[in-house]
Order: sequence, then structure tokens, then C-alpha cells
Amino acid sequence: MTEQNEEPRELPGVRVVLVEPSHPGNVGAVARAMKTMCVRDLVLVNPARYPSAEATARASGADDILAAAPVVETVDEALAGCVFVVGTTARRRHLPWPVVDAAQGAGRLLEERRSGPVALLFGREHSGLTNEEVERCNALVRIPANPGYSSLNLAAAAQILCYELYRQSGEGGPMADADEVPRVEATVDEVSGMLEHLRRVATAVEFLDPQSPRLLMRRLGRLFNRARLERTEVQILRGLLAAVERKLRQEVTTDGRSGDSAPRNSEGGT
Repeated sequence: MTEQNEEPRELPGVRVVLVEPSHPGNVGAVARAMKTMCVRDLVLVNPARYPSAEATARASGADDILAAAPVVETVDEALAGCVFVVGTTARRRHLPWPVVDAAQGAGRLLEERRSGPVALLFGREHSGLTNEEVERCNALVRIPANPGYSSLNLAAAAQILCYELYRQSGEGGPMADADEVPRVEATVDEVSGMLEHLRRVATAVEFLDPQSPRLLMRRLGRLFNRARLERTEVQILRGLLAAVERKLRQEVTTDGRSGDSAPRNSEGGT
């Protein structure tokens, strides 16, 4: 146990996101798990009952983390500004996704934290993360457990992962600076905006059928998340897409049709 006269430590740049937690006691228990491991940044997405006296009681002294935790409406809001996201999952997905264990997941988060804020995303107690929420992740973490009884409580899972973050960071101390100039990673929202731009252009050139999209955009999202784009690379891709849109508008004008026939939802590249 930590002595009471020791200075409190922090592990900055790591965000824990709880998606639609149904039980306020779990929220408080997660806050307690975080504080014991020096992780302080908690974000709640549409909690069922919050604020709650039960959450405060279960926090057992970590109510300062609850008090500072913003409540947002969407996962995209919760992940805004993050350069790397690890989602938790206990089930296999239709589309293969990079899956690591708790130690590997924590290691990746600490490594990527050098480039900007990172997030650990927890799904609903009973149903986990949706496919759309998984698409916001760069990797998934699965905690090995008894095959005959593999159900982990939300707070227990958070404790395991926060412990790995604490242990690998050198008890909450700052990471050593890299010798090379760090990459400027694209944030989750920047990649999401680029993918939406790509979807519009793919529809405009009739490469994507909006009536039967199948898994195209999910596969493209997985590709770009695996590639770990830099911010400059996202800007280049947005510029390329904008150039395609301008060319399409020019062709419409050359054909003598009204300018209103240009592809809908066009926007600038950056």
C-alpha cells in the first residue's frame, strides 16, 4: 500500500472511456481502480444513472476523479483529440481486428502516448462495444480468463489494465523522451472525418453503392487504423479527395448541365 505521506503520482495522457455504463456502482469502482494506479482521466458516455451517491460510495475516496469526469453523448466526443485507442472486447468479431493481451495493450498505449493523448475504451456491461465503436479503435485488448467462466466485472477489467499501465510506466513516472522527433499522429476525429470524406467521394464516382455498401467502409477504416496515419498524411488524402470533387464539378459544367448537379456534400480537403 502507498504511505499516506507520499506525494500523489499521476499517469497523464491516458483516458479511460466508459460507454453507457448501466450501474453507477461500476462507475465508482472504476474510478477507484484508476486512482490506485495513478490514472485520473475518466470520461463517461451516456451513463444510465449519474451523478449518483452509489458511485461516490463505491469510489471510496476517488470521488475527485468522478467530479472531474465529463459526461458526453457520443464516443466520438469522448475520443476527440486521441491519437491511439485500445478497445476492450470479450468476443470475436466478424471482421478480424488486431487483438492483444492486457500487457501488450498497455505497452502500446504508453508508447503511443508520446505522440498525444491515448484512450482505453470500455463497452457496456452486458453487450460490450458495437461494431461502429470498434471501428474507432486501433487495436482491441482481450484479457485471458477461465474458458468456463470468462465474465469479468467492468471494474475488475479496468483494474487489470490500469495496473499494467502503472507497472510498465515505472510506477507512474514520465516516459523517457524518444531520441527522434516524434510523429504527429492523426487524431481519431481527424481520421473519422477523412473516412467520411472518402465515403462521399466514393459514392459520387459510383465506386460505392449507398444502397448496398456491404463492408467496404469498415474495411477501409480498419486499413487506415492499422496504418497509423500522421496528421500530414490525412491532410494529403483530404486534399486528393477535394481535387477529385473539383474535377467532378468541372466535368459537370463542361457537359452543359446545371452546377446544381455536382456531387452533394462536397467540402474542402483540409
